[in-house]
Amino acid sequence: MKLSTRARYGIHAMYDLALCGRETPQPLKLIAERQDIPEAYLEQLMAQLRKAGIVVSSRGAQGGYTLADDPEKITVGMIIRALEGEICMTDCLEYEDSCDKACSCPTRLVVRRVRDGVNAIVDGITLRDMIEENGRLSAGGEKKQ
Repeated sequence: MKLSTRARYGIHAMYDLALCGRETPQPLKLIAERQDIPEAYLEQLMAQLRKAGIVVSSRGAQGGYTLADDPEKITVGMIIRALEGEICMTDCLEYEDSCDKACSCPTRLVVRRVRDGVNAIVDGITLRDMIEENGRLSAGGEKKQ
């Protein structure tokens, strides 16, 4: 599975918001600058994340975006699904009639297990986990990703 730019940028933006806390709304421009994301593109992503209920926006001079919930309650899987839809490697798992061999396909079991494994992993990583892991890497002098 390859993460799209949309998913990667969305994860970066959400990580940025998690670092900033939920008290102070973060202007789109600052998030874009800190994460090196084109502002117009980030605006589209944030609209989708807001629609999914993962971020909250506020207007005005002190406006911007905040997380809709605590970082330990927002998973990478939630972010990816809000921006990309369900994680699915092939159409046959999502649409039964997409393949004539759906009932007897030998690779279907493999693809289903891979999908379920990927879902379990991304649903098991929260924004809090990402902050803590980055802190451990920084404290240990290891290279951040």
